[in-house]
Amino acid sequence: MKKVKIHIRNNHWKEGFLPCDLEGEKHSTISKDEFEKGLGKFPEIKDKIEYLVDWDEDNYVSSMKEADVLLGWQFPTENIKVIAPNLKWIHVSSAGVNHLSPFDWMKDDLILTNSSGVHSKKAGEFGLMSILMLQNQMTKIVTNQKNKEFVTLLSKPIEGFKVVVVGTGSLGGSMIKHISKLGAEVIGVNRKGKSVEGCSKVITFDNIDEVLPSADFLYLAVPETEETKGLINKTRLDSLKSTCGIVNIGRNSVLDYEALRIKLEKNEIAGAILDVFSHEPIPKDSNLWDTPNLIITPHISSDSQGNYIEMVLNIFFKNLKLFLENKELINQIDRNLGY
Repeated sequence: MKKVKIHIRNNHWKEGFLPCDLEGEKHSTISKDEFEKGLGKFPEIKDKIEYLVDWDEDNYVSSMKEADVLLGWQFPTENIKVIAPNLKWIHVSSAGVNHLSPFDWMKDDLILTNSSGVHSKKAGEFGLMSILMLQNQMTKIVTNQKNKEFVTLLSKPIEGFKVVVVGTGSLGGSMIKHISKLGAEVIGVNRKGKSVEGCSKVITFDNIDEVLPSADFLYLAVPETEETKGLINKTRLDSLKSTCGIVNIGRNSVLDYEALRIKLEKNEIAGAILDVFSHEPIPKDSNLWDTPNLIITPHISSDSQGNYIEMVLNIFFKNLKLFLENKELINQIDRNLGY
């Protein structure tokens, strides 16, 4: 029986692209040892595959000539139909796949899967922390600290406050479970208006204007798609209360950062916590660094220290077993929706 050939592509960190530093590179590297450790849990498939652990372009073209499966995050999509004529399945080691969009480079029968689910526990805890930080005015307290101002800022418990969560998948949904248990009223916003545990109600994206003016907190956890780009524009930011706090762990493109920055400067938004940016790391001369009542986190909201790759490989090997059995894979990306 012909063995399934797998190309594992790792990326060295570089300015302006993930991974954006050496620590990020360590966190996202699929090593031979990690792969073998994960493979050890599936002894029934060990003799049915062969693989190459590679970096960037080192052996990419030569290896992909015969590869059936590609495992990695970032890779060149141009001419991939020619470079990898046997390619049947790509597994992305992240939840987001917007960096590969549009998907016109894919053959009709090429399957694309992601690692959705590995981020949920960490993202839920980070989200809870972020909302509670905003509720306790920590963005203002940090700004006051920078300005050497010792000012009494009191707050109430979160119970009864309204949290609008845009994106109720594994990331947003995990946070909702935490915050709803503390008595917050949660309104979910998703593509279909599908009900979500912990939400008092759920609406669709096109009805978002109905709930923004009453939001005490706006939590963004959506992927980048044609439907979500520019969703929270200046007009919608202007509809928020000046006491509203904002968190974005989804994608930069969903929120108008410049309009948000100006509103923070004018104290027209209570505070914001941003974890995602179009250029990472943020340029040294960015105005965001000195924006008051803003906390910047370096794209770390949903990545677990130490076992991220282990969780990614657990999904990959479950899918690999299904692939070898000619069964439908989990976490398949709908190229029309972008997730």
